[in-house]
Amino acid sequence: MSEIMVRVADLGVGGAEDVLVTVGLGSCVAIILHDATARVGGMAHVLLPSPALSRSADNPAKFPQLAVPRLVELMTARGASEKRLVARIAGGASMFANLAPAGAIQMGERNVVATRQALQASSVPLLAEAVGGDFGRTVRFFVADGRVEVSSVAHGIQPL
Repeated sequence: MSEIMVRVADLGVGGAEDVLVTVGLGSCVAIILHDATARVGGMAHVLLPSPALSRSADNPAKFPQLAVPRLVELMTARGASEKRLVARIAGGASMFANLAPAGAIQMGERNVVATRQALQASSVPLLAEAVGGDFGRTVRFFVADGRVEVSSVAHGIQPL
């Protein structure tokens, strides 16, 4: 098996021989797309909910509404079918909630909402999520069988 690291504001696509991995998910969200029949998978590590919050919008992996269509495009080029794609998401934590004013909407929550909207806009059903909380996560996605493991210091390894 080959491990493909997906860094912050990055995305990657792999086949049955690959494991896609991202670490350091705090308020960021990992978007995991899979076509089980074609055994093609993709992962994006999105940073911000909207290009309006960035000085530069030229990196599609930075924002959910750009990352999801880009993943779909790259995956279909490898034989995936848009009709068979399913999604899982992880992250969106409120890492510094105790520092924010009461009632403030946290960046993690905004990222999760934007990610759900992007998946809906691309007609990709969301199967499962491990979002929120106040702790970081690492995600490992085994493309061959679609298995996703979310790990954290606080909660160990959980299937998604």
